[in-house]
Amino acid sequence: MNFIFHDGGREAAGYKGKTGDCVLRAIAIATCTPYEQVRTELMQRTKEFRAKSRTKRAKNMTGNSALNGVYDDIYKPYLLELGWQWVPCAAIGSKERVHVCASELPSGTLILRLSRHLATWKDGMLHDTHDCSRGGKRMVYGYFKKGEPNQ
Repeated sequence: MNFIFHDGGREAAGYKGKTGDCVLRAIAIATCTPYEQVRTELMQRTKEFRAKSRTKRAKNMTGNSALNGVYDDIYKPYLLELGWQWVPCAAIGSKERVHVCASELPSGTLILRLSRHLATWKDGMLHDTHDCSRGGKRMVYGYFKKGEPNQ
């Protein structure tokens, strides 16, 4: 398994320390968009989501900071608008599994949806702040790939 340390431009944007910003990092890396631009966009979307949503989950969100996690209700529409396509890898009840492993993932740039984490995969290389592959055994729930928008 090949791993490349990449913080998505977080340090260059002036942020220090560790935080739960994997969504920001993965999107910044995969789309080659500056970290601060992705952060600003997702923070605005989080704020709007909280204001118009009546769900308990939205009401329990702390602040509008995208640095402590972003729900898929917020980042998925953003990626779809940017022209990324969602490809599910695991279905309820299915025994088929895809793992963070070059032999099981297609080539190209992907944003992997893992358990409680997003990471960028580029041509067989994992780009993140840590090797989250669990030795190639971590399951991929699905991934975003650049392509035709979903119908």
